[in-house]
Amino acid sequence: MNKLFIDTASTKRIASVITDDKIKSIIEEENGIDLSVRMLPIVEQVLKDAQLLPTDIAEIYVIDGPGSFTGIRVGITIAKVYAWALKKKIVPLSELELLATTPFKGNLIVPYIDARRDYAYAAIYDQDLNIYMEPCHISRTKLLEKLPKDREVVFVSYDHIQTDYPVIKPNIDIVKILNKHRNDTGVNPHECNPHYLKMTEAEEKMQNGVLHD
Repeated sequence: MNKLFIDTASTKRIASVITDDKIKSIIEEENGIDLSVRMLPIVEQVLKDAQLLPTDIAEIYVIDGPGSFTGIRVGITIAKVYAWALKKKIVPLSELELLATTPFKGNLIVPYIDARRDYAYAAIYDQDLNIYMEPCHISRTKLLEKLPKDREVVFVSYDHIQTDYPVIKPNIDIVKILNKHRNDTGVNPHECNPHYLKMTEAEEKMQNGVLHD
């Protein structure tokens, strides 16, 4: 079975074709301001490298957040186009869970994405990607309070983190996260939307009555 994977939510932009639990082709680049122009050709190239046509794709997986607001929308839009054209559902995945596929020594891993102003997008998983703390938008102080003192904890992030806990760089395992979600039913392309975990700055200002006509 051929699966298409797309991630544009974080520091890396990734497109990959996975066939029978093996990565058949992958392109991984640093994200940049040319994302909206560059990403579709990347997806087309991984299909070409895998010697597949779009019609050979059986399942489509996309990262729906959290992360860059613009980046998330680009990846989801491309996934929707393919899913709609191929009459396929989309399986949305979390960027935090993807980061948690990084091999580590210890009991728990904390995927961490800097959200500025001493806040982060974070979650806590064990070695099998079971959730210890649900993905959320959380202050660094509250996050540290939630870490169990009797477990070996490791952080994983592309960002610099001020913490006494070990911090490792992401080395994601796409096959691992796809296997975890192999039985997900997926969603209709029109129902696949960004999962930001927090409101945009404009929405926050509007809710607080800062924005006026």
